[in-house]
Amino acid sequence: MIDHVSIPVRDLELSSTFYESVLAKIGYSKLVVKDGTVGFGKKYADFWLNHRLNLSSYSISDGFHVCLRALSIQQVEDFFNTAVALGAKSDGAPGYRAEYSNSYFAAFVIDPDGNKIEIVTFVDKQGGS
Repeated sequence: MIDHVSIPVRDLELSSTFYESVLAKIGYSKLVVKDGTVGFGKKYADFWLNHRLNLSSYSISDGFHVCLRALSIQQVEDFFNTAVALGAKSDGAPGYRAEYSNSYFAAFVIDPDGNKIEIVTFVDKQGGS
């Protein structure tokens, strides 16, 4: 079981604003602000941003990837649309991913620091979550 995830960011204030908006779409809020780090979560901080002043330019092939769980297709779509509107790059529009399973509905973005973020929910294609 994973307790928390932290990702590196070059501009903590900018990234904090970005993630505060997109994570709100899945019920997360900013819970902790300390020097050099910001934590988001529902009940406790399990998604952290860590300031890395010397973070190198990203490469899409770096391989870092984190997936967050949504409760519905609407949350996946809202997360994706908000992220792209705030400057994230689409790495896969919302949709079913049959290569994973028939109920896997996900979207993928690359944040301004090059972190690959996936948002997923599992739904019956007939309409139930």
